[in-house]
Amino acid sequence: MTDALTRTRFFFDFRSPYSYLASTQLDDLPGEFDWRPFDVLETMKRVGNVPTTVICKPKQAYARQDLGRWAALYGAQLSPNPGMSGIDGPRLLHAALAARKLGHGEEAARRLFRAMWAGDAPLAASEDVAALLADLGVTANLIDAPERAAELEEGTAAAVEAGVFGAPSFVTEGGLLFFGNDRLDFLRRALAA
Repeated sequence: MTDALTRTRFFFDFRSPYSYLASTQLDDLPGEFDWRPFDVLETMKRVGNVPTTVICKPKQAYARQDLGRWAALYGAQLSPNPGMSGIDGPRLLHAALAARKLGHGEEAARRLFRAMWAGDAPLAASEDVAALLADLGVTANLIDAPERAAELEEGTAAAVEAGVFGAPSFVTEGGLLFFGNDRLDFLRRALAA
């Protein structure tokens, strides 16, 4: 849902801790952001990218340390949800899409990021997720509605079309792509130019 304002598309997936960290910094960047949920794992399959942090044990260990460094730098809380193994990533994306339809996409995404990476709210069932977003009008029925899967597919296809290969990714109105939490300074410079 964009308007006449210049907006940078922020492609994110809640399963990406670096997307969470980047989301904590967007208020300090110039311009407006259009929060775009997409399925990062499906995108990676389509473009031939490999989630090396998942399959490479030394990189996995390094990433845990790296995430802590970034969180400290940003002053962001980082304590992964204790129920992480029971969280269905696409369900959270469906919830964000439902909230987006209701005009509350960014607020819902921020809450879901905090619940996943800096909280302990239950997120295993659609009812749990809906409880977190109830005041935004999001219900379990909206999360589980068949059109959410089609909307997620559209968002994923749009990410692929924009050249996205991972999360977080930012695409400026001029089509410049910036991948990763560690590219926010480059994004800031491009948006200020």
